[in-house]
Amino acid sequence: MIQQILILQGDITQLEVDAIVNAANSSLLGGGGVDGAIHRAAGRESLEECRQLKGCETGEAKITKGYNLPAKWVIHTVGPVWEGGNYGEDELLASCYRHSLTLAEEYQIKTIAFPAISTGVYRFPMERASKIAITEVNKFLHNHNSLKQIIFVCFNQSAYDSYQRVMQEITES
Repeated sequence: MIQQILILQGDITQLEVDAIVNAANSSLLGGGGVDGAIHRAAGRESLEECRQLKGCETGEAKITKGYNLPAKWVIHTVGPVWEGGNYGEDELLASCYRHSLTLAEEYQIKTIAFPAISTGVYRFPMERASKIAITEVNKFLHNHNSLKQIIFVCFNQSAYDSYQRVMQEITES
């Protein structure tokens, strides 16, 4: 399964994949970080389609067209805000990955790129978040063969290093 997973540092809005995942807020109407970047790059039609979805619960995911993005689809998922780890944050974050991957399978998406969900303004610890992300993706790949490649796109070097460390730990265990 691991060979289907790639870790990159860069701008998720520039990737030529079937779908990118947006670390959205519950309104789905844009925000800061990767959410704002995706909305700006996708254009006005994306915002209009998101408005029709009437929001999204934490841990859930919804899909829209990619519009002006190289990606055909955008899967919007709402990660949890880190509150210290005692409020179900781990399970909610894992649910973001499971729901996003299920939508990808439903829409016959073969290549998908994820940002580091909840690790920006939502303050989820990077190492913990990357372990959840890689574990959930591995579980999915073990039980489904619909996806050809899953890319984790890290915005900065420290996120990239964290994903690489966790990937190495998981492959060695």
